[in-house]
Amino acid sequence: MESSDLGGRQQGPIWHRKPGPAARRGVIVNIIHSAKGYHSKTIRFLNVAFDSSGDSLLAGDHQGNIYVFDLNGNRFNLVQRTMQACTALAFNLRRKTEFLVALADYSVKCFDIETKELVSWMRGHDSSVSSISVHGSGRYAITTSTDTAQLWDLDTFQRKRKLNVRQSVGIQKVFFLPLSNTILSCFKDNSVFAWEFDTLRCKYQLPTPVEGSVLLYKVFAVTRDGRIFVAGGKSNHLHLWCLESKQLIRIIQMPAKVRAVRHLEFLPDSFDGGSNQVLGVLSQDNIMRFIHIETCKLLFDIGSHEEGISTAAISPNGRYIASVMENGSLNLYSVQALTQEGNKPPPPMFKAVEDSSKCTSEANKLTMRVTSGRSEWPWKSKGSKIQTRLLKLQVNTSLENKENELPGGLNKKRLWALLKGFGEYPAKYRTLSALAHWSAIFAETPYIPLLAFPFVKLFQNNQLICFEVVATVVVNFCQHWFEYFPNPPVNVLSMLENVLAHHDKELLQHLITYSVTSQVYAWPLLETLFSEVLTREEWLKVFDNIFSNHPSYFLMIVVAYIICSRAPLLHCNQTADFEYFFHHRNNLDINVVIKEAYHLMEATPPDIHPQHMLDDFIPLTKGQYPVFNKYPKFIVDYQTQERERIRQDEIEYLRERQLAHELEAKAQERKAEDEAWYRKQELLREAEEQKRKMLLEEEEKLVEQRQRLAAVKRELKVKELQFLDASRRRFLKYQQDQHQMELKRLDDEIARKASMREQETAATVQDVEVRWMELESQRQLFEQHLIKDQDAVTKEMKEEVDACRRKVDLEDHLVQRLMEIDREEKQKAQIVAEENLAKAEQKHIDADWRLQVLHKLRCDDQDREKRYEEIAKLLHDNRVKEAELLKAMREAEEKKWEEVIQKKAQLEEEQKAAAAADEHRKRFLEDKMNDALELAEKLQSEGGYFERLRDLKARRTERGAELQQVPRCGNVCLNDLSASESSSHMSLDRRREELACQERELMAEVRRLRQKLTSRARTRYPPTRFPATKWTP
Repeated sequence: MESSDLGGRQQGPIWHRKPGPAARRGVIVNIIHSAKGYHSKTIRFLNVAFDSSGDSLLAGDHQGNIYVFDLNGNRFNLVQRTMQACTALAFNLRRKTEFLVALADYSVKCFDIETKELVSWMRGHDSSVSSISVHGSGRYAITTSTDTAQLWDLDTFQRKRKLNVRQSVGIQKVFFLPLSNTILSCFKDNSVFAWEFDTLRCKYQLPTPVEGSVLLYKVFAVTRDGRIFVAGGKSNHLHLWCLESKQLIRIIQMPAKVRAVRHLEFLPDSFDGGSNQVLGVLSQDNIMRFIHIETCKLLFDIGSHEEGISTAAISPNGRYIASVMENGSLNLYSVQALTQEGNKPPPPMFKAVEDSSKCTSEANKLTMRVTSGRSEWPWKSKGSKIQTRLLKLQVNTSLENKENELPGGLNKKRLWALLKGFGEYPAKYRTLSALAHWSAIFAETPYIPLLAFPFVKLFQNNQLICFEVVATVVVNFCQHWFEYFPNPPVNVLSMLENVLAHHDKELLQHLITYSVTSQVYAWPLLETLFSEVLTREEWLKVFDNIFSNHPSYFLMIVVAYIICSRAPLLHCNQTADFEYFFHHRNNLDINVVIKEAYHLMEATPPDIHPQHMLDDFIPLTKGQYPVFNKYPKFIVDYQTQERERIRQDEIEYLRERQLAHELEAKAQERKAEDEAWYRKQELLREAEEQKRKMLLEEEEKLVEQRQRLAAVKRELKVKELQFLDASRRRFLKYQQDQHQMELKRLDDEIARKASMREQETAATVQDVEVRWMELESQRQLFEQHLIKDQDAVTKEMKEEVDACRRKVDLEDHLVQRLMEIDREEKQKAQIVAEENLAKAEQKHIDADWRLQVLHKLRCDDQDREKRYEEIAKLLHDNRVKEAELLKAMREAEEKKWEEVIQKKAQLEEEQKAAAAADEHRKRFLEDKMNDALELAEKLQSEGGYFERLRDLKARRTERGAELQQVPRCGNVCLNDLSASESSSHMSLDRRREELACQERELMAEVRRLRQKLTSRARTRYPPTRFPATKWTP
């Protein structure tokens, strides 16, 4: 026996040397799983299960390791680690790579062997799952615990039904019956119910066992055809039920050492057609005994007191037995090796049939004891249907007790099926194989199995003697039988018909009248050697006489049997009646037949006597068997060739059928894959719909958030507008106050114009600066990104204004110096004229500068608004182009900076040009000084009026500059509001109206005086060309 330690390996070979068939006690390999470490220990196996082919074994240990053993490929593989003990296993699902395992946490999991992934997790039990039964289709499974049984759909892994019982009753086991849609449920109160799987309707209930044989059922087993149901428990009795008749057909009594049965399982046989006859019984002594349920013979056993068995599983093909030992290891047995040990010749024994009168109770009539020898069934008695058989081990035996009781004759078609399916006959058919090997004719002769049947029964323990007896019978008593092959021996049948015609013409005429030939009344007796029409004792008596006489006596026995049956044959008038008569036993005295045969041997004339046509008895030759070739060889060869052709056709047919099955299986697999794909697509579609709904919900939430954000923005905008409105109102009030102050200041200036010109000029400059600062403060509030630029421009403007003031001061100082030189009265007028002219020019320059600055600011505002609109449009159309927009803005910014640099350079040039113009103007003033003195003398008389006119002109210039600040478009903002526009929205008092009227009158006078002065200046002084100047911000 080879031992294999799995250790820490996850895969590898099961055994390193292929075990032979003669392994010790049938053990192929002993598998252990040891854990190495500080304390070495053995991990105990708990459960085993075979797949449907019987070539793969599934085993689980108490640590949750699940192993798959490939017995054909000699490989094992660790397929799962559940980390908890398993209580049941199942390996016969429709998907061959999946298996079920019940765990200690009361759940059932499905795993895949190839991917080693969890397929499904089934929960619902409140106690440990003790068994898992899978339907033959592999689609459904039943899991059983003590309080409930649950039916699962293995395609969807959903629970379909649940069986609940009272706590006081309890469930023992619920499982599917093979080859049917029936569910069998076994309860602790010994009740057994059968349920229809489709409707779950109760089909029947097994009746209560007979008195005197009641035992508490604990374990159960069913044959593969689902007809026989076996139950056992805490007793050495086993109850055999027939599920077709719903009756208890037998009670098997195990040996006295068996006190309780722990496990039952049938051993499959390839030749039983599913009606298993060998039952494995695991008892409390940890020994599993295999018995024949018909003969109650103990065939073999596995396990011992030292190496006890905890549980076991038998492969569906009947080749292997896997047992979990008490020490936690796993033993794998070879059924072939075990049966070879059990098939050794038994010790001598004889049978004894007790009187049926001693068995009074019905339980005793059903009880059969299991013995270690071979059991014998007596001939049927007409007194009762069930005979009580007590089998005892005896010391002596006889040859006749060695026959093997068979239920019927041999069937050639079945023999062919066995031969084609397994390549050889079973041991009980080896005689026919030897005959076919001896001569090819016997492989083609259909009645050879019938001819050899009685001898096989007699010599079952010695195949050599059986073969030689049959060969002797064929050589001597079957002379001339095969000359007309494949037809019956017409020549032999003719001899029989001649003898019958000589001794009983009336009977022969009766047979001829109803078209009954010798093939009907003689050939069945010859080909079966009377085994169908005689009992065993009668057959032995007849062949004692046949073997003691000339071979022709065998034919005379046939004629004698027909003549002795004269009376019933004359009453038959149907062909079927004649056929039935010669194929079944009849009420006939065999001693009379034997005497009649001796009479025929003596009374038959020599010309028709078979003795002259048959040779004398010749025994088989010593050393080697004689050559048997008394048959048409060409016919046998032809049939052999035809059979070979048929075999090849059948092989081709089987191959095509296998191919068709494979294609069908592939089609089914493809269909299943398609269904799984469609199911997966449906799940994906559902998931997509769910995700879409979630997205819609999120979008709705986002829309709501956006709406709330928009509402908040609207509120903020309203607040901002309110704040702007309040700011505007405060600014308007401030402007109104400023205008009032300005009007008051204007009144003061008009009254004190002549004496406070310089103060008026300073106040005007201060007023301009204050207004500019107000505009700049508003721009800083609403245009934060232009604050720095505007501050810079403001500073530059202030510097320029200061420069202009300094220039004016210098010019005034120059004029004062000129006026001081000329202390005459004329110089005063000239100084006044010069001052007026200088101030007028300065005012003109300042007005032009302010107009240019305002125009530039308005252009910048328009450009900025256009850029804002373009940026908003681009952001609204496509937010993806932000990067390009930013890049374009950077380029524009660089261009702007370049333009700023250019502007600065241009400004420097303009400043230089302005300085040159100032120098030119100074020279001009010095040159024209004398001319101005003359003009001042003439205008001295009009001096007071000129001062008033100058003041009006300055006021008009300031008002024109304010009007230039009002935008021409309809978009009004606080930055563009001027004093004139704000005054149009307010009601002024009467004083302001009077001043406006006076201003209009003065402006008319100014126009007239300008025209006069212009005409005089043009006639007296030609126009002077000033260098071109340009203001830049």
